[in-house]
Amino acid sequence: MEHMVKLTDWMIQEGRCADDPVKVVSHFCSALIEAGVPLWRANIGQRFANPLLIAWGVVWTPDGAESYDVTHETTLTDSYVGSSFEYILQHKKPLHKSLRQLDPETEHISYVEFAELGGTDYYATLLYYGDGSLHGCTFVTQDQDGFLPQHLEMIEATLPALSCALEPVTMRKSSKSLLRTYLGHGPSEAVWNGTIKRGERTTIEAVVMFSDLRGFTAMSDNSPEERVFEALNGYFDLVVQSVEEHGGDVLKFMGDGILSIFPISDRANRAKQCGNAARAAQDAIAGLTALNVNRNQANQPSLDFGVGINVGQVSYGNIGSPGRLDFTVLGGAVNLASRIEGLTKTVGSRILATAAVANVSPDLFSPCGSYAIRGLADPIELFTLIEPPH
Repeated sequence: MEHMVKLTDWMIQEGRCADDPVKVVSHFCSALIEAGVPLWRANIGQRFANPLLIAWGVVWTPDGAESYDVTHETTLTDSYVGSSFEYILQHKKPLHKSLRQLDPETEHISYVEFAELGGTDYYATLLYYGDGSLHGCTFVTQDQDGFLPQHLEMIEATLPALSCALEPVTMRKSSKSLLRTYLGHGPSEAVWNGTIKRGERTTIEAVVMFSDLRGFTAMSDNSPEERVFEALNGYFDLVVQSVEEHGGDVLKFMGDGILSIFPISDRANRAKQCGNAARAAQDAIAGLTALNVNRNQANQPSLDFGVGINVGQVSYGNIGSPGRLDFTVLGGAVNLASRIEGLTKTVGSRILATAAVANVSPDLFSPCGSYAIRGLADPIELFTLIEPPH
């Protein structure tokens, strides 16, 4: 009983403020072992309010603990279908199962794998949160006697304390994940840290990358909505992944346009970020070839897009009405990136950049002449990005 009281007190006081789920779960499992529960493995799963991820969790073993993420697609695979997590969430009750003498042909693969590693008994149960959501946790032992009734009673008795410690972590992770999903990394951090007033902004230097899908209007008019969304998602996947892999931030989707920035921290970082933006564009174009192969095999037309890259000062912050805000960047550098993207068809190059970008990465660009830009008095020299060989 003393061990249970100490564990509960730690969860409510220190664990609740730890903001570290691995630390919380590790302490929880160690305390159960100290109290006499023959624990070998635990998996504490947390459901997510997120369009990209459905859950996250922490797996603990005597060798350590680590966190993991679960995508929505995972719930359609054999790893989830028929699992204990599916069972307890569907039936809203615990599951206690012996891992001895299992039939590999009929049992879920997870039970068979635990048994092969020496597991003898398995227990899955629920965590209840204050918002009414249900979450799951599983426990495995290698003890020859399995989990005795008193062991399961101790686990159940301490679950409310575990919920108390993990619920605030889950809520914070869900909030941060939603902000990042819809705003991007940089803006989500700014909003989370308090940049929430309308008109609140900062002036930063950044490389601005604007990309736009070609032929989108005709596609929208002549294709079913499902095909249009499928094409947009494929194109967005290419650009977003390339931008993020090279340290950039996708700020917004504007119909079929994508506005991204690569913030510049200091003068030495300027050349690096110009190169990062150029390589992100290169990677996106390279990925377009593979995407179009798959689309053509599915009897879908090929996609193409243009990219404009510029560097300069931008205003970074909140705009909108009192009841609806948007986080964005504004300024001449943004406008110019958009307008030179509009010249990609005329020039005959998918990727165009200003001299300010090309001059710090001369190995990536070649000049393609001077062009008049709407809003500018004089023509400016543009450079085409050398695309990687197919």
